[in-house]
Amino acid sequence: MIDEREVAYVLQVAEEGTFSQAAKKLYVTQPSLSQGIKRIEQELGTELFDRRTNPLTLTYAGSLYVDRAKKILQVKQDLLRQIEDMSDLKCGQLRIGTSYSRTAYLLTQILPEFKRRFPGIDITLIEGTVGELQDYAAEGLTDLAFVYLPIRREELLYEPLLDEKILAAVPPGHWISRKHGKTSQTGPFPAISFADLVDEEFIVMKHNRKMRSIFSQLCEKTGMNPKVILESGSLVSAQALVASGLGVTLVTDILALYSRLAQNPFYFSLKEKTEPRRLVIAYAKEVPPSKAVHEFIKLTKEMIL
Repeated sequence: MIDEREVAYVLQVAEEGTFSQAAKKLYVTQPSLSQGIKRIEQELGTELFDRRTNPLTLTYAGSLYVDRAKKILQVKQDLLRQIEDMSDLKCGQLRIGTSYSRTAYLLTQILPEFKRRFPGIDITLIEGTVGELQDYAAEGLTDLAFVYLPIRREELLYEPLLDEKILAAVPPGHWISRKHGKTSQTGPFPAISFADLVDEEFIVMKHNRKMRSIFSQLCEKTGMNPKVILESGSLVSAQALVASGLGVTLVTDILALYSRLAQNPFYFSLKEKTEPRRLVIAYAKEVPPSKAVHEFIKLTKEMIL
């Protein structure tokens, strides 16, 4: 019989390509993980990984193991989903793929209401980057995931939620707020040109983030080369730093509207046209969404649209 913990070990090492990185993701020590993989290989009588390569690659037996293991886990999830649906949402589980930022400002609004309506549903949050979240949903590790278009995994279907607009966030009391007579941090958000911020110090997202790409596009459009004082991996963190008086940054209107800081930054829309961030909920094609998934999507649309 296949042990789910052992399956998780093999799948994580296959995904990461190294024992050290896989051990971090699994929250186990590297020696423990290595011994666990060795034990599986001894039971099977063959090696699952070619350790001569860097990163590690699967042997033919390893590829078979991973393929069959994923199918077995999928069958189990299908069975659980059908049983949960029979219970009419009195029990069950919902695994949500999301980013740290979205957990902090959006799911804190949605999940309490979902739990109030369906207290028997156990919820697990699995956080990651946009790319990782698409992988998790496609591989059945989550029941749904909040991601942006475009969808690069053909195994996924999605339901559109909204187009997020890009805003500039400046510290409370900033000169540009006084210039526009802005006395509230909430909408409607008056429009300024990105070029108005040419002399400001910026907090930007890291290079692998969509918002960093939008920042670069705005710089190119306006011919600006503003001073960057800090890089962050979280819009929520960047927003909080701006609220404390450190620099300016770009955020989304959804973050601005749902933020619950003690004192928020002031927000402005931008006159320059930017590519919209189209937020969707994605799930695997081959797995019919459960009743819990349908109800969560329905509630999310109720609360944010």
